[in-house]
Formats: sequence, C-alpha cells, structure tokens
Amino acid sequence: MTAGVRLAMWSGPRNISTALMRSWENRPDTRVVDEPLYAYYLNETRLNHPGRDEVIAAGDTSWQQVVAELTAPVDGVYYQKHMTHHLIPQLPRDWIPSLTNVLLIRDPAEVIASYVRSRADVVAEDIGLVQQTELYDQLGTDVPVIDAADFLRDPTGYLRWLCDYVGVEFDERMLRWPPGPRDSDGVWAPYWYDAVLASTGFEPYRPRPVELSGAALDAAQRSRPHYERLHAARLLL
Repeated sequence: MTAGVRLAMWSGPRNISTALMRSWENRPDTRVVDEPLYAYYLNETRLNHPGRDEVIAAGDTSWQQVVAELTAPVDGVYYQKHMTHHLIPQLPRDWIPSLTNVLLIRDPAEVIASYVRSRADVVAEDIGLVQQTELYDQLGTDVPVIDAADFLRDPTGYLRWLCDYVGVEFDERMLRWPPGPRDSDGVWAPYWYDAVLASTGFEPYRPRPVELSGAALDAAQRSRPHYERLHAARLLL
C-alpha cells in the first residue's frame, strides 16, 4: 500500500458525501475528517445554518490552522470530506493542489429539493456547483469528476477505481458499515444525517421527481450550466 494519501472529496450538500465518508472510514488504514472548514465558513459568513453556534464552538475558525492540519504528512489514507461552498472568496486555494482531489457532483434539482427540507433559504452558491467548476478550472481537466447517480449504479466499480487512483487495495468492507453515529461525525449530524445514520451501505440509485419554485428553482437554474459542464467531463466506467 502506498502510504501518505490525503484524499479530498469535494462535494456539495445533500449528495452521497457522508456515505462515502462511512465507506472509507470502514477501512482499517483510513481516518476521516468531516467538513473541516465548516466552522470557519459559518464564522466568516454569519449565515444561519441549523446548529450554527454549535458548529462554530466545536470547530476551528482559523483557516490557517485547518489547512495546516489538512496538508500535514500522513500515514495510510486521510479521507477529507469537503463542501465546496465552504470555499468562500477570501479563503486562499493554493493549498488544494497538494491533496489528491476528486469532485463529486449531483443533479442540482435533486440536491436543492433535499437541501430545503433542512434549510429553507438557498442560493446557487449554497450547493457548491459554482465552486466546483472553479476548482475544476484550478486543478485542470485531469481531476476526476464522479456523478453520484453513476456511483450508486455501480458502487463497487467506482470504489475499486478510486482505490486504484490513490494507490491502495480495494477492501470489501467499504461496501457495508454498521448503522448509527460516529465520533468523526460533525456536530451538525442531528440536523442533516438522518438517512446516513440509518444506513448500512449505499442505496440503489432511483430517480426522484422534483418540483421547485421561487428561490429554490432559481438556484437550480443557476447551477444547471455548472452541473452540465462537469457532468460532460465525468468519469464513466
């Protein structure tokens, strides 16, 4: 096994990002971190998110300290679950290429339909596709893009590909995990993680009928070109 892998999975909210974190955490050679920039993001933006004060109190609001920890030498695999909307304009991004980066996308209408069940206010920048295209431009077209719908149709295939990409052996334990909370979960888990707390593996993909209006529809429409661009460049097995 190749030592010292810092795998940064860049997603928006309401994707399969937490399930993927569960999957990697089920490996004996892997430690994970859950949205390490969330406290910094909320402290800077003052946005009203569920559990906002808890998140700020529990996390690190210094981006310099967070980045130092994310980029420090590691043994084994260090799986980093990141939200791209945390990449606000005042946060430098020159440290990101030092990680092994992957973009995880999902249809914005499906994302927003799920998102507004926990937080009614939404604009395009809240779901991260705008920032994902910026990362794509920063990192270059070689950065892998994985669509959640494709992944859920073939979790084994995509996990095998990811393991090969970072230079580790695939482990069958990545496909199933015990239900319930983890010490690694962010303090925001009670507000956002109902489905993954009950999960024991990846759910089969099923299309979801979506009806949006008002700000939610506007956010989805603004996100659509960004999604389509990344979707066209996605990894297909």
